Amino acid sequence: MTKRLGILMGGGPAPGVNSVIAAATIRARLEGVDVLGIHDGFSGLMSGAPHLEPLTIDRVSRIHFRGGCVLGTSRANPTKTADGVGHCVASLSAAGIDSLLTIGGDDTATSALRVSEAADGALQVAHVPKTIDNDIDLPADVDTFGYETARSEGAQIVQNLMVDARTTGRWYIVVAMGRKAGHLALGIGKSAGATLTIIPEEFGDHKVTLDAVADTIVGAIVKRKADGRDDGVVIIAEGVCLAIDSAEMASLGHVERDEHGHVRMAELDLGRALKDEVRRRLSELECATTVVSKELGYELRCADPVPADMEYTRDLGYCAAKYLLEGGSGALVTLQRGHFRPVSLQDLIDVDTGHVRVRQVDIASARYAVARRYMIRLRRDDFEDAQAMQAMAACTCLDPEAFAARFGPVVDLEPPPMQFADLLG
Repeated sequence: MTKRLGILMGGGPAPGVNSVIAAATIRARLEGVDVLGIHDGFSGLMSGAPHLEPLTIDRVSRIHFRGGCVLGTSRANPTKTADGVGHCVASLSAAGIDSLLTIGGDDTATSALRVSEAADGALQVAHVPKTIDNDIDLPADVDTFGYETARSEGAQIVQNLMVDARTTGRWYIVVAMGRKAGHLALGIGKSAGATLTIIPEEFGDHKVTLDAVADTIVGAIVKRKADGRDDGVVIIAEGVCLAIDSAEMASLGHVERDEHGHVRMAELDLGRALKDEVRRRLSELECATTVVSKELGYELRCADPVPADMEYTRDLGYCAAKYLLEGGSGALVTLQRGHFRPVSLQDLIDVDTGHVRVRQVDIASARYAVARRYMIRLRRDDFEDAQAMQAMAACTCLDPEAFAARFGPVVDLEPPPMQFADLLG
C-alpha cells in the first residue's frame, strides 16, 4: 500500500493543474497517506536536492479555482542524460516516496515511464495527461485537460480581433500554440468563426514552403475582397513551422530547442515572417490590404479553468490517487464515456521514436470537413467558375488565366468533399 505520494508537473502550464493536485491530495490524505508536492518538475529530483512541500487538505482545498501550478514546473528531461533517471529514482527513494503522480504532456509521460522502469517495482507511477495542444494519442472523443479552457479563452480573443478587423478594415494573422498538431488552432478558429485556419495536418507528409502558406493566405484575402470584404482573421497553428522546408526555417529567426529537443516555437517569429511575405505579395498583385500579426499562446496556459475543466480535472486527480492507493502503476489516467480507464504508458510509446505517440487532427473526419467548408479559402470549384475567377482576378493586376495559373497549386492538397450517400441506405 502507498505510504507516501509525490506529485509533480512537467512541461508548460495548462488550466486545471491545481485541480488535479487538490483532488489527488484530498483523496490520499483521507486514506492517511502523506503527500509531498515536488516543486519544479523533474529538475530538483535530477539534481538530488528537490524542493518538497507537504500537502494537506487545508493547503489545497480551494486551489482548483485558479490557473497556473502551485508547484511550479520545468521542462527538465531526466531521459536526456545517462544518470538523469537514476538520480530521480534515488531522490524519490530518499524522500520515502513510493508512489508518484505526474501531470504533463507526452514528454512528461515518457519521463514518468522511464523513471518507473528504472525503479524496478519500488515505485508506482500514474500519469495525468495535460496539454492545451490536445495531442496525446487518446481516443478521438477524449480531450486532454486544459484544452477546453484554452479554446474558450482563445476563441474570445479571436472574436475581439474579428470585430476589430471588421471595424478597421484589416487582416490579422494569428499564430496559435500547437507544436505537433492543429487541434487548438482548429478549435479556436472553428469556435470563433475565423476566416481561415491553417494546420500542419492539411499538408500530410508533404514538405511545404513559406511561399505556399503565404499564397494560401493571399488567396483567401483576394477571395474575400472579391466578395466585398476587406477584413478577416487567419489562425495558423505554430506546428506549421515544422511543415515548412528546413532551408526556409532560418528566415523565421534563430532556432532554439528545449530540453526535449523541440524547437522553441515562440522564438520563431512565424507571424511576422508571414505578415511580411503576404504584404509583399499583395503589393505585387496591386491589392492594397492592411495585415497585422499576433501571437496567441502564453495567455491561454494559465487562465483560470472553465467549469468543464474544473470538473474533469477533479475526477482525474481523484481517480489517479485511488488507482495508486489500490496498487496500480504504469498507466496514463483517462475518463472515457464517464468511466475511469487506465491506459498502459508502455502501449502509448512509439517504437520508432521511443516517446509517447502524438494524436493529430483527422482531416478525413466530419469535424475537419465542416471546419474547412466554413473557411474562406480558395477551393477547386472556384477554378471551375468563370465568374468567380473574373471577380477575383479583378481585385489584382492579373487576368483570370494568369490568376488561375498563379494560385492553382494552393488547392492541390484539398481533401475530397464529405459524402453522406453511403449512410442514407
